[in-house]
Parts: sequence; structure tokens; C-alpha cells
Amino acid sequence: MRRRPRTAAWAAVAAVVCALGAWSYADTSGDDALSYGKARDAALADGRGDIARLNTVDAAHAAGDLTRWLAVTTGPLHDRLSSTHAADTATVQRSGTSTRGEVTDAALTELDTRAGTAKLIATVEVRVTPASGAATTDRKRFEAGLARTGDGWKLTALTAVPVGAS
Repeated sequence: MRRRPRTAAWAAVAAVVCALGAWSYADTSGDDALSYGKARDAALADGRGDIARLNTVDAAHAAGDLTRWLAVTTGPLHDRLSSTHAADTATVQRSGTSTRGEVTDAALTELDTRAGTAKLIATVEVRVTPASGAATTDRKRFEAGLARTGDGWKLTALTAVPVGAS
């Protein structure tokens, strides 16, 4: 008989803990800070991937890679890349040079969730493999503009930032 009161007491404690957890979760689900944090994380993740994509092209698959560039851009950057797509593809194929970009660090500098815009800075290592000769690694810094679309965040601008610039 002694076991029954203890079991009932633990069951009551467990029910209270579960109720507090559910209330806490429900209370934060509409939290502006939580939704802002999710938007920040999504913009940063998409921006990192988009910048890496725009620094990657395989000369053997230039047309497909440059088409993928269009998939991660919107606005003025997308328009510019669309207008030079054929010429860029021919240039990459002719040179035989391939690149592979990897974002080593990135941060959002601005985020406006209402307007659906963000700015990002990033450092990128780009491995350049020419048709002949040894591969090299370039380190670059970029500032990027982002816009939220139905398919996630996409680049609207990408500008190289010279080393030594503030």
C-alpha cells in the first residue's frame, strides 16, 4: 500500500512538469524573437550556400553550373547573369578552368523581416583548377544582398570587398 501514494505523487509531479513544458512551448511559439531568429538563421544558411554556388563552376559542366547560378539569384543580379549566360558559358568552356568555392565564415549585417531583405558578409576560399598547371587557392571577401522569395533567400547582389577595405 505504501507504493501507491508514491506512484500517485510522482505521476502528479510528471503531469505538472508536462503541463509547464506545454505552456512554455505554446508561449514561445508566437514569440517575435523566435521568428526573427529563425529568419536570421535561414537567411544566413541560404546566403552561405548561394555565395558558394556562385564561386563554383566545373568547366566540363559549365552550362549546368551557370544555370544553377540563376537558381540562387533574383532581381538585378539574376537579370545580369541571365543576360550574360551564353557568353559566360562559352568563356568557361574555352578556358577550361574550374573553381570550387567554400564559404569559410559569414554573418548577417542587416535583416529586415518585414521587407524580406538582408545583407551578408562572407569570406570564401576558392580553389582554382586551370586546364593545365597547378591548382591554386584564392581567398575572397564578399558583401551580398539577399531577398526572401517563395523558394527561400536568394542573392540580389554580390560585391567583392578588397582586402584592407573597411
